[in-house]
Formats: sequence, C-alpha cells, structure tokens
Amino acid sequence: MNIATAPLSRVFDPNAWLTAADGACRIDLSHPMQKGMPIHPAHPPFHITLNNRHGDVLRCCGHSSSNELMVTSTHSSTHIDALCHVSEHGALYGKFDAGEQQQGTDLFKVHGAETIAPIFRRGVLLDVARSLGVAALAPAYEITAADLEAAEEASGTSIEAGDVVLVRTGWAAYWSNSPKYLGLDSAGAPGPGAEGGQWLAARKPFSVGSDTSAFEVMNHHNITLEVHMILIAQNGIHIIENLALEELGAAAPGLFAFVAQPLRISGATGSPIRPIALF
Repeated sequence: MNIATAPLSRVFDPNAWLTAADGACRIDLSHPMQKGMPIHPAHPPFHITLNNRHGDVLRCCGHSSSNELMVTSTHSSTHIDALCHVSEHGALYGKFDAGEQQQGTDLFKVHGAETIAPIFRRGVLLDVARSLGVAALAPAYEITAADLEAAEEASGTSIEAGDVVLVRTGWAAYWSNSPKYLGLDSAGAPGPGAEGGQWLAARKPFSVGSDTSAFEVMNHHNITLEVHMILIAQNGIHIIENLALEELGAAAPGLFAFVAQPLRISGATGSPIRPIALF
C-alpha cells in the first residue's frame, strides 16, 4: 500500500504512540522565561509586566481578566537558532546574500524560524563534564574533538545523521547566577572550539545544543564565534542554547527521543522552544 494514500489508522496509531510516551521518562530541558534570567550580551534584555490587572475592568457578570506585555529577543532563555542567524563573509547557508535577504520590513526572506519544522528526532547526550570527572567545566574551557569522542563512547551510542546532539558542560547549575553563567565574572564560558565544531559538523546532525549561552567556547580574550559559522553558515546545522541538562545528565540515558516545537515567527533569526527528552 502506498503510504501517501493509506488510511491514517493503517499508517500511525495515535493510541500506541500516546501509551508509549506516557510510559516514558520525560525530562524538561528548558529554563523558565523570567525577569532577571541570563541574557547573552549580544541580545536585548527580557522584560515582562502585567498590562491589564484583575479589577481594571469588571463586567456585570463578575468577569475580570489579566494579561501581560512581553518584550524579548527570539534568543532569550532556551531557544533554537534559525539558519539566517549567522553569515560568513556576508553569505547565509546556501550562499544567499545576507544583505539582500534582510532588506525590507519583513525580516529574513529565507531560513527564518518559521522554516524549522516540529522536531521529533533521536537525541544523543555528550556529557563532557561527566566524562572528564568534573561537576562543571572550567571557565573558557575549550572542548576538543577528543573530549567529544570520549563523551560519545561513554554514552553507549553513536551519533547518526539527523540526530540532535546535546553537549553537557555542567553550567546549567549556574543559571540563577547571571554573571557566572555568562562568564562575565571569569575568563568566559566553556564550549567546543573550531576543532570540536568541525567534529560535530562531520557527523551531520540536525541540531546541536548545550547548557551555555553561546554553545561554543567563549574566551573573552579572543571571541571569534567561528563555531557558529561552521555549524550554521557552512553546514546548515541549527544550534540550541541555554538548555537545562542537569536532570538529563543525572539520568544519563545516552540515547533518547528529543521533542521540541519552534514558534513559527516569520523571518526571525531564532525561536524560544520547550524541548523534552523521553527515554
């Protein structure tokens, strides 16, 4: 039977899927969006306030409501980078001219956040901190290809094309301390360097992510963001930042199902997401 013309009930059993998902261990990999949360210095601050309060309007039936006004970057809290977020020498992924694609009032014409499909993929946890025997990596520690290989071996699985690969540094534990989490009170924050970025890109994942604000190593003495260019501009690989990986690291599943829904923000360079690990 052609799957395109087969009845939905013959192709996909929603009850079986829901039963399997209900029986799985589920871990939320996102941080809450709230005032005072860490924001990478390259992005504007997050602000939210009540716009209407209960009692401002009270209807004769007793009804009252409240809502809020939120001002945020699409790169606040846990988020995914769209492929228009980074260019290399003026070119987006696929050699689109960045200047031409951002002209006008409609943001980007290609690679916007609305083009990121709902994510249902294999997830692989590379717990670099655990494999190196530390609670958290040192400030500005550059994760090497050897570190990634050791973490992959320790995970008990192998990265496959199309996977979502998450790198745990241990820095999610610092989320409530913005200067420390962002590396502003030290030499920087840990993450892969160019060598590590090339190692990841060679495995052709759909996306990579980490528990830091910039994914790649942030050395305040030499900030290049070369890994972003390698992954996004050169290879079309999405980056997820500000993941909450402590609970997942403690569970140490290695392989899991990764589920996340980017918002369909037309032409945007990124989107907040709420990813879930199931295993």
